[in-house]
Amino acid sequence: MANSAQGGKAFGLLKSQQEEKLNSINEAFLTDSQYAEEEDLASKLEMFKKKYMEFDLNDKGDIDMMGLKQMLEKLGLAKTHLELKKMMAEAVGGASKETINYHDFLNMMLGKRNAILKLILMFEGMGKEQEQKEAGPPPRKTFSDLP
Repeated sequence: MANSAQGGKAFGLLKSQQEEKLNSINEAFLTDSQYAEEEDLASKLEMFKKKYMEFDLNDKGDIDMMGLKQMLEKLGLAKTHLELKKMMAEAVGGASKETINYHDFLNMMLGKRNAILKLILMFEGMGKEQEQKEAGPPPRKTFSDLP
């Protein structure tokens, strides 16, 4: 799965170091009493980690504006810069940061806040299960498909 444009071995090492870092954050969440009631926490954390790594395009361990933009485009949901900034602020709890770190990402996905990005990813996760039953490419989504 190493991307040759990034320099195969170095890229693979970077990804495995990143994964170790994310695993340690997952461990902290697993022992956090705040999330003790969360159903299937370990499997959710594993799924969130994979999703997060997929969109950490700068490989610095966080999702920047470009990563967020590409994540949504891949899901067929192009967003304006303003919409991206709003989603970014929601994900990090209102702070005006340029990136979403993994801790913020997990707080958003597991927390009570209904961030737009969380809803999109949850919706996309449910869509994936149904998609496996159907063959062929998924239909292109439009703004009218949004909740």
